[in-house]
Amino acid sequence: MTTRTPARRVTVLMGGISAERTVSLSSGAGISAALREEGYEVHVLDAGPDLGAIVADLTTHRPDVVFNALHGRLGEDGAIQGVLDWMDIPYTHSGVRASATAMDKAAARAVFLAAGLPVAGGTVIDIADFPAADPLPTPYVIKPLNEGSSVGVEIVRTGSNRRAAITAAWTYGPHALVEEFIPGRELTVGVMDDRALTVTDITPNPATGHEFYDYAAKYQAGGSQHVLPARIHPDAFAQALDLAAAAHRALGCTGATRTDFRYDDTQCGDGPGRLVILEVNTQPGMTPTSLLPEQAQTQGIGYGPLCRWMVEHATCRT
Repeated sequence: MTTRTPARRVTVLMGGISAERTVSLSSGAGISAALREEGYEVHVLDAGPDLGAIVADLTTHRPDVVFNALHGRLGEDGAIQGVLDWMDIPYTHSGVRASATAMDKAAARAVFLAAGLPVAGGTVIDIADFPAADPLPTPYVIKPLNEGSSVGVEIVRTGSNRRAAITAAWTYGPHALVEEFIPGRELTVGVMDDRALTVTDITPNPATGHEFYDYAAKYQAGGSQHVLPARIHPDAFAQALDLAAAAHRALGCTGATRTDFRYDDTQCGDGPGRLVILEVNTQPGMTPTSLLPEQAQTQGIGYGPLCRWMVEHATCRT
């Protein structure tokens, strides 16, 4: 990779056209303000459906670095990363291959299994076949293959009889991933380069009606409680750190990621319980309620320095 002078001009790419547009705009606003305070010359680019307009803006302003604050499809799945590689503009977070693989839940599962990392039992189904029969013993989880922030995730429990309704409302393509439902808690671990930060225990607030850590629980104020460091068995804590770093490496990620787990300690007695990897987020949220900034803060890295670190670690893969 060519040695580059320190970045001063940063374009914050935000918005996009995925189901996570609102989250991206919130992340981008926080990032832009923080980078200005860190002394960068910041240009904000709200990415709409016209790719030509995005390329024209990048050509006109020609940043030293693009801070990719997009979330979801076309921003997190390798698509915009390929455009930036073509234009030879360094950008934050992972490259095309790692981004595309992590965003495709079936492909990511295959990578984790090949690396010997724990995942829930599951399979990919044709959504058109879903109303006819349960693809797994209940309870199980059905989720889109290529969405983030728990968009479209549903838990199907015994006797719920919701398969037809879920199928009728499905707008996420012809296939879905179904996985066994893992009882217990949801944990997450942030990684910066190859350094796992800490473990957060995420508890959705039952008073707000959230059954699990869904989209609203993630982003609504008071939607969930974050306990960090998580008060779990010390062996499970250490394993979660190791697994997050291993998943980051297996996918070929760079910069910052966040790995989400289910942790079943419901029947383990004094033992460490069972951890399974749900997914790796190659562009973790940077909103006021986001988990990675919280974890970085526990390591003495404030929000502004975290954004600066991401800019300083931006690369171009051409």
